[in-house]
This record gives sequence, structure tokens and C-alpha cells, in this order.
Amino acid sequence: MKIVYFTHSLASCWNHGNAHFVRGILSELTLRGHDVLACEPENGWSLSNLIADHGEAGLAAFRTAYPELRLHSFAADDPLEAMVGDADLVIVHEWNAADLVAELGRMRRKGAGFTLLFHDTHHRAVSAPEQMRAYDLEGYDGVLAFGAALAEVYRGWGWGDRAWVWHEAADTRRFRPRVTDDPPHDLIWIGNWGDGERETELETFLLAPARAANLRLDIYGVRYPPEALEMLGRYGARYHGWAPNAVAPALFSQHLATVHVPRRFYAEMLPGIPTIRMFEALACGIPLASAPWEDSEGLFRAGADYLLARDGAEMTRHLKLLRHDHALRAQLAANGIETIRARHSCAHRVDELMTIVEKLRPTLEVRTFA
Repeated sequence: MKIVYFTHSLASCWNHGNAHFVRGILSELTLRGHDVLACEPENGWSLSNLIADHGEAGLAAFRTAYPELRLHSFAADDPLEAMVGDADLVIVHEWNAADLVAELGRMRRKGAGFTLLFHDTHHRAVSAPEQMRAYDLEGYDGVLAFGAALAEVYRGWGWGDRAWVWHEAADTRRFRPRVTDDPPHDLIWIGNWGDGERETELETFLLAPARAANLRLDIYGVRYPPEALEMLGRYGARYHGWAPNAVAPALFSQHLATVHVPRRFYAEMLPGIPTIRMFEALACGIPLASAPWEDSEGLFRAGADYLLARDGAEMTRHLKLLRHDHALRAQLAANGIETIRARHSCAHRVDELMTIVEKLRPTLEVRTFA
């Protein structure tokens, strides 16, 4: 099958958490023998920021980890017909330009033979619905939503049984336990500050409990404004800046535990959707404690795969346990790896994608568009 995926960026993971999943999916498809091409706009926001901060060296980890991936960078006026060619499947991530999204839909309406899917991995459908409703999705065959709550939003917008749940997952070819002889550091958190969507939660469930549990805390991520860095300093956290997603497994292997802190929109308005960091951490076998979130779809086993804290005091107790109880850390690690390998790898998601496409393919020649 010839597959084209339009992404904001494949090369850059700077403030672009979805890069992990897209890379893993396209890698799995490629290694299964499909003809796969990723298309990203030249000088996109994530890539431009990465190059500005780290130069071409910032791309080295990606290029080393994913040599099998093919990437085409396109200018705004490049013809889409040349990119999609005779593709069988075209997937468009929601963080693409509206005119590109619309033009691909027009091509499909005019008889293009590819299956066309829209891939939504963000909270804007509930936090800024006017932005998402402005996308022209007429002509699209379906929507891939990264959680049931988000899929329900699209169903309410008229997509019915053509809105599928397609959760993120771990690229287990690369995110797996790493053996290290070095004594582990204490606690690690990988995440971006963003737009203050979880400032209170980070203080309540990460910074204060880490200090109370007497755990050294290493933080990696971008977009930390001066006031955020000041807060980290007050709690004694060590801020290291950006780290390539591809080196996250090595970073996890050097630490005792990590913490999951979902953004407020997911915790309150889109229950059942964890951040990609949860999949990554469990796949790597690092014990994890989580701030509150409602696992409404039963993705994981609270208390077995990870520890769930209802407030800051409970998070402090969890971190103290993780610091001193080697057997607990080992059991959580084993359980988390088991769940990821059984249900939440990119290989599982490719199987799900192929099932969706097979359901749609017989209707391609007979569907008509208003």
C-alpha cells in the first residue's frame, strides 16, 4: 500500500509530542513493506524553533533512530497532486494549514482514489471548537481521534460511525527498558511548559512532592518562561532544556521514577486521554506515579501499572514509597511493560488502522459527495 502522511513535522520533536507516535506508526508501516512518505511544510514552527536553538545538530538523534523513514519538505505552492500521486491512503494531521486540509478534501471529492483520513491529537475540538469547525473536511472518509471523548465530539458534528478512536501508543522498537550500570538519579519529568495549561498541577503534583520526598528532580522540555524557571529554582529542580524524543529511553534508564501530569483540558474535558509520556514511560519500564486523570477507557491498570495520586499529599507518599521500595518499583515496571506490549504499541495501532482502511476501501468507488 502507498501511504502519505501530512504532518506538522516529522524531523522535529521540539514542543511536538505527537512526533513520537507519527514516527513510530510510519516506521512500523515501512517495516511491514508499505511505501510510506511523510510530508511536512518547509520551515514549520517546530522545526524552525529546533534549528534556531540547536542548529542541524538538533536533528541528529532523529536521523540516527529512524533511518528508514522518508521525508519530503514542501513549499506552500508545491502541487499536492505530485505528493500524493497514486497513493492508496492519505492521512492529514490536524496541525496542518487549513488550505492544505481543504485542497486534499477537494481532490478526494473530485474522484481521487485514495482513502482520506483526518487525524486529531489535540484538545482544540473542546477548547477552541471554532478553530476545528473551520477546517473543511468535506470529502474526508473519516476521522481518527486519539480518544473516545474526542471521537464523540466529532460524532456530534455529524461524523457518526466514521469517527474512530485511535489512541497514541509507544514505539516499542525504540522505547524499551535499557540496562545501565550507572547508579540511577532520583526523579525525571519530560514535558513542555506550554501555555500555562498545567502550572498549578505541576507545582502540586511534581515540584512540591519531589521536594517533600527528598528526591532530586531533573526536568527536560521547552517553552519555560522566566516565571516557570523561577518556580523550578525555588523547588530545587534541575532544568536541562530540550532533549530529543529519541533519547528519552536512555534518560528514563538513568532515573528511579517519573510522574505523569496531564494538561487540564484532558483531565477535565477529554477524559480517558493520557499524554504520550505515559505510554513512553511504561514502555521503558520506569515506575510512574500520576496526577489525577480518569481512565474512562480502561487503558491501564491503576495501582498495578502505575500509582494514582488524588492530591499532592498522596503523590508525596507515592514518591517516598518509590524511593525506598525496590520491589514495588520492579513490579510496577514489569506490569507497565506487560500492558504496553499487550495493547499499546505502534504495531497494535497499525493493525487498527488497517482494519479501518479495509472497512472503507470497498466504498471508495461508490461514495458520492454533495
